[in-house]
Amino acid sequence: MIIDGKQIAAKVRGEVAQAVKGLVAKGLQPGLTVVRVGEDPASAIYVRGKRKDCEEVGIRSDEHHLPATTTQAELMALVARLNADPKVHGILVQLPLPKQLDERQVLDAIDPRKDADGFHPFNVGALSIGIPGTPRPCTPAGVMRMIDEAKVDPKGKRAIVVGRSNIVGKPMAMMLLERHATVTIAHSRTQDLAGEVARADIVVAAIGKPELVKGAWIKPGAVVIDVGMNRLADGRLVGDVEYAEAARRASAITPVPGGVGPMTRAMLLVNTLDLARRAR
Repeated sequence: MIIDGKQIAAKVRGEVAQAVKGLVAKGLQPGLTVVRVGEDPASAIYVRGKRKDCEEVGIRSDEHHLPATTTQAELMALVARLNADPKVHGILVQLPLPKQLDERQVLDAIDPRKDADGFHPFNVGALSIGIPGTPRPCTPAGVMRMIDEAKVDPKGKRAIVVGRSNIVGKPMAMMLLERHATVTIAHSRTQDLAGEVARADIVVAAIGKPELVKGAWIKPGAVVIDVGMNRLADGRLVGDVEYAEAARRASAITPVPGGVGPMTRAMLLVNTLDLARRAR
């Protein structure tokens, strides 16, 4: 079974659009503000896509595009203004920032109640100790929705997350644990990665190395979620999992592209909607 991220993301956008209509009818339009600093071409593409998604579902979308020479004080002042603006329900600072800026300080300055990415330390802590009603990082939240759509219950299953980033790996492990999976986090220093993967009923690969997880390692019948997106020298996009062989062994697998990527964008809309609901 192919877990089609595009199809599931379209379903999520439809759900959000319906909910937004209901809020607008009550006089509340959810609003997301994106802050972009400098001229990073990938960031420009991502922000354009996020704004297009917002428009499609009826969320008001604003962008503050600052020059690459912006100082820390100027960026912090903008975040403070957005925190104080009642029309702004979600704030997203597009990473990476230019080298002179301290990313951590900027992300920490966002009001946790407006943290559309779910990266603020308060929200990370809330996830780890089980405080409900806080925004979740978009990629792992999207992965959980895909697992649910594939009719897979993580309860009691062995899950492995390959990768330990703050954006995907660590929160992904927490969300699987929350759903009663037995979770292993593997990384670049894990001994016998093949053996660890081979024991898992659910494999989430998010390490950023092309086809690092070999198809032959996958336990027959396992569910494979590939978060990786790597461009090879010949221009092909591949994930962190060796797809063809893994697909023969897995009961369900995500493609690359068209898997997790669309879900990350869709879950940003869910977070913005939820933040607007809580702001009332």
